Amino acid sequence: MSQYSWADPPSRTAFPVAAPGYPFIYASAFVTIVFALLGWAIPAVAGILVTVAICLFFRDPDRATPVSANALIAPADGRVVFVGKVDSNPYVDGSCVKVGIFMSVFNVHVNRIPFAGKIQEIHHYPGKFMPADKDAASLQNERNAVILKTDDHRTIGVVQVAGLIARRIITWVNAEENVAAGSRFGMICFGSRVDLYLPEDAEILVKKGEKVTAGLSVVGSLPTSAE
Repeated sequence: MSQYSWADPPSRTAFPVAAPGYPFIYASAFVTIVFALLGWAIPAVAGILVTVAICLFFRDPDRATPVSANALIAPADGRVVFVGKVDSNPYVDGSCVKVGIFMSVFNVHVNRIPFAGKIQEIHHYPGKFMPADKDAASLQNERNAVILKTDDHRTIGVVQVAGLIARRIITWVNAEENVAAGSRFGMICFGSRVDLYLPEDAEILVKKGEKVTAGLSVVGSLPTSAE
């Protein structure tokens, strides 16, 4: 039987919402109330629908993560759009295996740590805002790279990539911070992608086109010691 654990403490509310969403929710709700007080029925109904949509976008459900020393956990909800080897990249030295996950506006956008370790460094890269499901977006769009070092000194890159309408990348971890697999580390507002850059000997268990769930789906396996 598979075992699971809470990487983050479970929320105390029935419908958890990510903190960055509160300003958008409050603003939409305020405008909706104004419309209602003015007796503008159609705008008020539209405002209610928009407020509900914003709440759904910023939903942050609790996730129990599989307990495994080797499992690579999905960092994002969405569809796998890239699986393959890359010879070089700006984040991790040398060739590596890359897994790209595209998040539509309907997916949960809170991102999670794929493997336990320590945050080595965090780098921000300005760039374009082309559709995030395109391979070129990985290196040309605005992005934030979290470089993670495992306990046995392997390096993993977790890169948040902005999309066509995504304009805000949020990362709430810091360098030198110890993190657990499946724990929340940030989010991207309104459509985007997250790319994993893994050691060459990582065994990938997902294929292009598959859907994965952050903090829950196992996308691969990473040997705990180098050969």
